[in-house]
Amino acid sequence: MTKEELNKLGKTLWDIADQLRGAMNADDFRDYMLSFLFLRYLSDNYETAAKKELGSDYPRPQSGDHRAPLAIWYEKNAVDTEDFEKQMRLKVHYVIEPAYLWSSVAEMARTHNSDLLDTLWKGFKYIEEKSFESTFQGLFSEINLHSEKLGKKPSDRNIKLCTIIQKIAEGISKFSTDTDILGDAYEYLIGEFAAGSGKKAGEFYTPQQISTILSEIVTLDSQDPTSGKKKKLNKVLDFACGSGSLLLNVRKQLHKEGGSIGKIYGQEKNITTYNLARMNMLLHGVKDTEFEIHHGDSLLNDWDILNEMNPARKLQFDAVVANPPFSYRWDANETLNEDFRFANYGLAPKSAADFAFLLHGFHFLSDNGVMAIILPHGVLFRGGVEERIRTKLLKDGHIDTVIGLPVNLFFSTGIPVCILVLKRCKKPDDVLFVNASSEDNFEKGKRQNRLLPEHIDKIVSTYQNRNEEARYSRRVSMEEIEKNNFNLNVSRYVSTATTEEKIDLQSVSVELKDIEKRATKAAEAHNAFLKELGLSPI
Repeated sequence: MTKEELNKLGKTLWDIADQLRGAMNADDFRDYMLSFLFLRYLSDNYETAAKKELGSDYPRPQSGDHRAPLAIWYEKNAVDTEDFEKQMRLKVHYVIEPAYLWSSVAEMARTHNSDLLDTLWKGFKYIEEKSFESTFQGLFSEINLHSEKLGKKPSDRNIKLCTIIQKIAEGISKFSTDTDILGDAYEYLIGEFAAGSGKKAGEFYTPQQISTILSEIVTLDSQDPTSGKKKKLNKVLDFACGSGSLLLNVRKQLHKEGGSIGKIYGQEKNITTYNLARMNMLLHGVKDTEFEIHHGDSLLNDWDILNEMNPARKLQFDAVVANPPFSYRWDANETLNEDFRFANYGLAPKSAADFAFLLHGFHFLSDNGVMAIILPHGVLFRGGVEERIRTKLLKDGHIDTVIGLPVNLFFSTGIPVCILVLKRCKKPDDVLFVNASSEDNFEKGKRQNRLLPEHIDKIVSTYQNRNEEARYSRRVSMEEIEKNNFNLNVSRYVSTATTEEKIDLQSVSVELKDIEKRATKAAEAHNAFLKELGLSPI
């Protein structure tokens, strides 16, 4: 799908959302809009596979019969449906009964069927509990079909849902039915809703251009990035995964080079965002057996699979990416001092959990893995326990690269942020600093600044080849970093300031005297003219 087509489809859907949300704020309506897109994706994908499976037995639509073809087939082949569904589970990993397909729901909306609300409620429950081999409990828990924001009476809510679904169906029908397109549209709308949500968007959305930088970095070979992309990552983790777009970007970067991921793991504390992430995975064609998203708190490490005390059985990841909440206040109680993630480093202060997030992810990084995490600049220079953690990470040779990004790239904050790249085993005995914060390294925008493809390519290429460039990047020895008390402030090592041109005071003095002489001569000539005209000289 071209960028122009995506923008057109995205704008069509965004306009629908803007027109129809009525009493709802953008965040509430987002859940309805994205859920209906998700249902459309699952249905289209399922019906396409069913058509291939049934071949010539797949019913052709008859004039005047607006039912889904599968509904017609089920009616005629009731005894064969069990075998058919077994085959479908093998092929697409899920099943949807005809009554709950998007085509059936859209037809109910078109005819303003009074049972639409009830059918949707049953359909969402069916998808959560029965569609997939693994259940997706609570997948639609944030969509309140009985909300008074849809209407005071059930009949009013039914009418409102008919209008919303009909408009979405009409809007999407103008575009290709390629299922990849709905995945792109979903991402586009997440971005648009994030823009409309302002600071709250930091909870669930990493701008695509920053997501691409992290994804490109962790998919390169860890020991020799110049050799290019890895062919496979067995396990990838994002412990603050939001809507899952960062994990999907890692998958996309590998697929571009013909590579693959064994399994994707994500954790998310916010229930709404957790559901968005699960939908987003499925909507992008990630099978339910290929990902695991956990609803929980990474700082408390409440995910059982990550709580293995035996080092031999510890889950390890080839790539760890994260955009955790910046300077998040947390309960750094004494019981966590002995936590296996923090015991060797110390606890991050209660006022800023940045290093707690970093150490959580780093603990699960494999020996040949790469971790890329977005953090506020304060982690680079703050004192106290943060300085001790930073110093130990540096002395142990785990901090590979520090990338300083421009201001105002995020919806949630205008502050500049950095990307830290960490490795358990790194070859270079220096740290690469990249200062991408100057105005020639981003495009200014009204609300947010943007990194263009050429800016992203330069950052990734600089990391990959450890290039040095005046006012942009530099490899800094550990000796120099130690002399600076392990302060990693990017501008301390790579200044973007331009050298002021030296001024030759003697030549300037001669030039000023010459100007003064010419001014005196001009004044004398002017006064001579005034005298000839009988006027007083100035």
